[in-house]
Amino acid sequence: MPMPDATNATLPRFEKCAIVIDGALPTGLAMNAAAVLALSIGDAYGDSALGPQVKDRDGQLHQPITEVPLPVLKADPEVLRGIVTKALAEPDVFLVDFTASAQAARDYGSYMQAMQDTGAEEHQYVGVAVVGAKKAVQKLSGSLPLYR
Repeated sequence: MPMPDATNATLPRFEKCAIVIDGALPTGLAMNAAAVLALSIGDAYGDSALGPQVKDRDGQLHQPITEVPLPVLKADPEVLRGIVTKALAEPDVFLVDFTASAQAARDYGSYMQAMQDTGAEEHQYVGVAVVGAKKAVQKLSGSLPLYR
């Protein structure tokens, strides 16, 4: 089943978001995965994912950040695969996946080639982000522990 494409689909409302990372990843790779997923969400949702600029007491402006809490959770690869499968069937969820192939690639061309050479059942997910209706995102990620 193909992934939704943010460029030609109506995105679900940005009510809730969760990033889920493979708990066995070394810290640096886990943080990389979370950052890549967050950038991808931001690109898809743009300003609708952000609040307004904030001014501090001294008048300094601070750039907008998301108004929606963004927990980073952990799971094992089997759970990550299950989230992908369920999210793809859920119309109220936008999914971004991050595979081991993506993390290992040194440039986007290499990533694209690795993905073209890999079937859907062969993907090894190191992280996923789910965004959308609060109830749907909660159903996919609500029982997972925080990444600590």
